[in-house]
Amino acid sequence: MSLFSTSLPRRRLLQGLLATGAVAPASALLAAEATKPALRGSFSVDDIHVGLHTSGVEKPVKLLMLADTHLSRDDERGAPYREFSARMAKAYNHTKHFRSKETTDPEQCFEQTLQAAQNSKVELLVLAGDIFSFPSEAAIEWVLSRLEKSGIPWLYTAGNHDWHYEGQPGTSTDLRRIWCKKRLSSLYQGGDPMMSAKQVGGVNVVLIDNSTYEIQPEQLAFFRQQAASGVPLVLFVHIPLYVPGRPVGFGCGHPQWGAAQDKNHLIERRPQWRTEGHSQVTLDFHREVFAASNLLGVFAGHTHQQTLDVWQGVPQMVVGANATGAHAVIEVLPPSAV
Repeated sequence: MSLFSTSLPRRRLLQGLLATGAVAPASALLAAEATKPALRGSFSVDDIHVGLHTSGVEKPVKLLMLADTHLSRDDERGAPYREFSARMAKAYNHTKHFRSKETTDPEQCFEQTLQAAQNSKVELLVLAGDIFSFPSEAAIEWVLSRLEKSGIPWLYTAGNHDWHYEGQPGTSTDLRRIWCKKRLSSLYQGGDPMMSAKQVGGVNVVLIDNSTYEIQPEQLAFFRQQAASGVPLVLFVHIPLYVPGRPVGFGCGHPQWGAAQDKNHLIERRPQWRTEGHSQVTLDFHREVFAASNLLGVFAGHTHQQTLDVWQGVPQMVVGANATGAHAVIEVLPPSAV
């Protein structure tokens, strides 16, 4: 096991050789794995640019990932929900751009990021949650119009704010299901809101909704299916996965996660985390993600601060908030690419 953790304040950071993370129970399986070419090679991070090398692709594949735009555009249709949206509607009206530090706003940053994606000729745009501060019809329609105009294929998974009207009664699981169907459904383009995958240039781009901090049995089964394919895999989630040294709120799968550690449920007016802690399914998901030998990296949002951890040879990058213009450009490269 190996662990490397750091923040990334816009500086060149790391070039490392990653070990395969698989652990097989039988010696025969280990011998079989040893005969296969390693799918996970070196990786590099330079500011917002990430390079993942693998023998599983013959030519570069370029992705752009953003999270935490926190759009709060609203209109008269949102009036019945103002008591539930008031706090977050005021949260990100004005921000400072992550590069220039000049005053900006989430809408301008989102449009600039789409322009950057077009300029970079990315093959897929990944929206990894908290694109909205609450599920406003006006904001969702605005995003859809920009995405369709851009012409860039996209995948979306929800963050904890995308489906949350603060103070509405109900469990987090039920509220997520209701608002993903009622308001966010068009962003999934007919796909399953809880999990999706798309192969791009030989890379399997996998999204799992962990916006309640928990994983459902069908999501674990889906991930196992994707990992078993043997295709190079890049995983996107909203909430980062636990790595040692990070606080409880940082990571899905933290062994101390639970009601006793939940400091924000009153402020956010949401149900408290489970008293009994994580389900075994969530813990199994965490373990199996970092054991998948074809996993090239994990990418997440939620914390609003760009960071990098390496756990069991797998890099996990959290991107800065797109409300400030931050995002990540991810290139999956053959071993010979420089």
